[in-house]
Amino acid sequence: MTTIDDFRRETRAWLEANCPPSMRTPMPDGELVWGGRTVEFKNEDQRLWFERMRDKGWFCPDWPAEYGGGGLSPEQNAVLESEMRRLHCRPPQINLGIWMLGPVVLEFGTEEQKRELITPMARGEIRWCQGFSEPNAGSDLASLKTSAVDAGDHFIVNGTKIWTSYGDKSDWMYMLVRTDPDVPKQQGISLLVVDMKSPGIEARPIDLISGKSSFCQVFFDNVNVPKRQLVGPLNGGWTLAKALLQHERRAMSKFGEFALPNHVDLLSVAARYLPPADAGTNAEVALRARALAMAMDEHAYTLTAQRMGEEIRARQDVSGLMAIMKLVHSEQEKDKLEVLLDVMGHRALGWEGEAFDSSELALTRAWLGSFAQTIAGGSSEVQLNVIAKRVLGLPEGKQGK
Repeated sequence: MTTIDDFRRETRAWLEANCPPSMRTPMPDGELVWGGRTVEFKNEDQRLWFERMRDKGWFCPDWPAEYGGGGLSPEQNAVLESEMRRLHCRPPQINLGIWMLGPVVLEFGTEEQKRELITPMARGEIRWCQGFSEPNAGSDLASLKTSAVDAGDHFIVNGTKIWTSYGDKSDWMYMLVRTDPDVPKQQGISLLVVDMKSPGIEARPIDLISGKSSFCQVFFDNVNVPKRQLVGPLNGGWTLAKALLQHERRAMSKFGEFALPNHVDLLSVAARYLPPADAGTNAEVALRARALAMAMDEHAYTLTAQRMGEEIRARQDVSGLMAIMKLVHSEQEKDKLEVLLDVMGHRALGWEGEAFDSSELALTRAWLGSFAQTIAGGSSEVQLNVIAKRVLGLPEGKQGK
């Protein structure tokens, strides 16, 4: 029997041999590899890393091997994540379906759905987007209005979704729809998966102040969706939505851990723009101290996230833990970028042009984009409410008379 120590040695050797050196560096903006029907690679090393991890089953290392996963135990999966962190391996691909929808389908989906959805997902063959929020249903998600009307062997979907990340580039969407308008709002919601090539779907990009946006508004005009694409029970989508949101918050809380584009080495930036501690002004020394404190907070968060990952395996209800991780990470990233801009001084004032290098321009835009992260996946205020209820056990507020 292979012990955990044996598995660690084997995993370490495999990663050393198969992860190209260039894939062990922080990921620059624009070099994300998205799984999907058409995968784009910036270089040969990206393709090699993608294909090797895919063929190993390690896009989804802890999913069942029969559906294309790696079949690893929770302990083995933790070892793999640890060894990837040690080598600073980039994620071989980014796929919202794997992070969020996949675990829900594995738990609630039919055998046919697992074969049709999970297997191509585990091979990085479908790019997914999420259709939850609506113009009048954001934090109060249960107020959604997009309807799915029973039409025999299919549903007819009408309505709109907003803040849909990469809706214009995705192959499929998992979405919440209202299938019964005559019951309490949380009881009339269902979860559908929809091919974005279906007639009647239009995705319109939304511009943000940062000058770059992944968000879209998606419109549905009499879209036919086969009933076999209903995941879970009819009108039982709210339970699935809560489970999916837990996975979303966990994914968002891990963004910095694997050096995704919003992860910046704060101390290296401080070293570039600030003089040595023994040569700076009082203001510069104070800035350096802020940078050091933020770097320690970031490291403490990473260690805490690893520990919480162990706790999650032993819990049935992890909504409180996921809310803590999401809240702390998104607020921490925003605060970190505030410190970075202070450290950069006037070099943080650039927007475009040759007077500023690309990393300076990217940091300024990342700072603007960081505010969106405190809203995406459930706003910080929503996370605080979840923590108050699920972790602290506080009573829910009463309505005024």
